[in-house]
Amino acid sequence: MSMPTPPQAEPTSFPPLGPSGDQAPRYERRGPRAGVVAGILGGAAAIAVTAGTIGGAVGYVVAREAGPTTTVAAAVQSGSTSVIPGSIADIAKRVSPSVVQLNVTGQQGAGTGSGFIISSDGYILTNNHVAGPSGSGGTIEVLFGDGTKASGTLVGANPGYDLAVVKVNKTGLPAISVGSSGGLNVGDSVIAVGSPLGLQGTVTSGIVSALNRPVTAGGEGETAFINAIQTDAAINPGNSGGPLLNAAGSVVGINSAIASMGSSSSGQPGSIGLGFAIPIDTAKRIADELIRTGTSTTPIIGVQLDMQYANDGARVQEVTAGGPSATAGLQSGDVIAAVDGKNIADATELIVTIRAHAAGDTVKLTITRDGQSIVVPITLTASKA
Repeated sequence: MSMPTPPQAEPTSFPPLGPSGDQAPRYERRGPRAGVVAGILGGAAAIAVTAGTIGGAVGYVVAREAGPTTTVAAAVQSGSTSVIPGSIADIAKRVSPSVVQLNVTGQQGAGTGSGFIISSDGYILTNNHVAGPSGSGGTIEVLFGDGTKASGTLVGANPGYDLAVVKVNKTGLPAISVGSSGGLNVGDSVIAVGSPLGLQGTVTSGIVSALNRPVTAGGEGETAFINAIQTDAAINPGNSGGPLLNAAGSVVGINSAIASMGSSSSGQPGSIGLGFAIPIDTAKRIADELIRTGTSTTPIIGVQLDMQYANDGARVQEVTAGGPSATAGLQSGDVIAAVDGKNIADATELIVTIRAHAAGDTVKLTITRDGQSIVVPITLTASKA
């Protein structure tokens, strides 16, 4: 499955990043089939799927100048100093040293996001929309939990998955515990750690609200397709790239997007309890490839999809010659109704479902053709990101 050609794709909108970093890129799917957008409010209002990242600089400055109030300080001082093993406080204490703030500059300005250390020799995993803007002569400053700083370099990125790896020239770093997203259940407790609005080390908690939620986000001519973990843990601009943790303190997702009713007067969207994270099982594969080779692969079935198709399923507009779908006998006009027995609502859901696999995997597509249902096995091939 190739990326849909631009004229066929539903439009996305995103405001430019100002030089002061005071506006987060805003990603919005429009139309009746818009991933997380469709049906959430019964069509009463538009909902933007927004990358929660660049734009923390202003919030960070304001917070520093305002400082904590006496009431908050007193409350902190009066709290218990003991930490219950397995509690949120315990997890936050153990994990926070592994979470970093990324201050990124690029041609379009500067902003702040989050990331986390995945190896003691300096590799950091984050979002492409956090670190990617540094790729054209920009800079990455990594701020660690102990207040120390280091310069980072972009190892590689995959915009289609919205993932990137950054490297710092340091050793002996506290690598985070990486878990698995495969065993998550709706209702499981989760914790988000990051730098919302530049407020480093912020911890929020909630539950897994939904799984396998198709989310699209686009900017700078790039579109990411995420088979997302939905959570009600508070996620705001600046949280992007930070970890979503399970109750054991292991990473199960990368906080990447929020749904928003709209922007505030400051231009920043805020959390309404609809946050989205990239499953760590997918992110691990991409990160490993980026570290080994500087690039990564995207699995495809070798078709162009009709993004305007209004019925259930994903309609094949064109079959790529020599691709896996052509080999399997797919034809233009076929409607892909299911993957491995799981019904497919639209083209977006098909894309995120395929991208949850790896090149070389075999999937079974249920095809509707001339009123007949056909099951076709297809081995996914790789497209360079």
